[in-house]
Amino acid sequence: MAFWFIFCKTDLILERYHDGTYGIPMGEKPPVDIKPWTTVHNITPMEDGTPVKTFLIPNPISDTTIFTCGEDSGKYEMCGLRPSYYKLPTELYLKAGKCQEILYWDQNTRFCGVCGGPMKLHTDISKRCTCCGKEVWPQLATAVIVLIHRGPDEVLLVHANNFRGGFYGLVAGFVETGETLEQAVEREVMEEVGLRIKNLRYFASQPWPYPCGLMVGFHADYDSGDIRLQRSELASGGWYHRDHLPQIPEKLSIARRLIDNWLEDTRNGNTVL
Repeated sequence: MAFWFIFCKTDLILERYHDGTYGIPMGEKPPVDIKPWTTVHNITPMEDGTPVKTFLIPNPISDTTIFTCGEDSGKYEMCGLRPSYYKLPTELYLKAGKCQEILYWDQNTRFCGVCGGPMKLHTDISKRCTCCGKEVWPQLATAVIVLIHRGPDEVLLVHANNFRGGFYGLVAGFVETGETLEQAVEREVMEEVGLRIKNLRYFASQPWPYPCGLMVGFHADYDSGDIRLQRSELASGGWYHRDHLPQIPEKLSIARRLIDNWLEDTRNGNTVL
């Protein structure tokens, strides 16, 4: 028995149970046919030892493509990885993210970057060039994100040009080569909003499989400067009082966790340390 994380692009197949909850298909075989040319990837097992497998299908399933008779009719459906956060148990959502990252890596490393030769799987998480022997592993794009405090009641929130919807989030950006995480935070804050910060402290990290990121979250305090938005990145931004916040990010993001952590501490009369 194994969990089968089956994707079509960035959508995956969910199993819909009779009580209205969702899970990932599980069985000796997947609920769709595996073609001779399909690569099935073995992923790190679940904590209880249950095997995990993932593969891509070229077209999304519908109620007429799998198990269309009897009580099983229509019990599978396609769901985007992001909205699956609200349907799946956390453990399965996180595993789905890892599966998506492995599939993305597989699709984007078909040929060697040194000699152009075909790449083949060498281990579950590595490939080797069939011509020159070059080996590659999945790569992570590390990013930092920071909630900047001004006094006990205000934080800096920004609306980036690439945000979908009207919510406001946090200053964030990718870590550059040769930087520490702390240096990356200070640089991104200066570049995007023109501020200096102090008392930088680590909060938590989060896998961000959209497509292959690792978000590292921080709290920081305002030090000096006036807000100067980097218009190529940000549409708007400013200081917001905890009692008058704009629309904030959805709960699956570490940005929301940082904001919720601050709000909880301020309600309890604590200072985020």
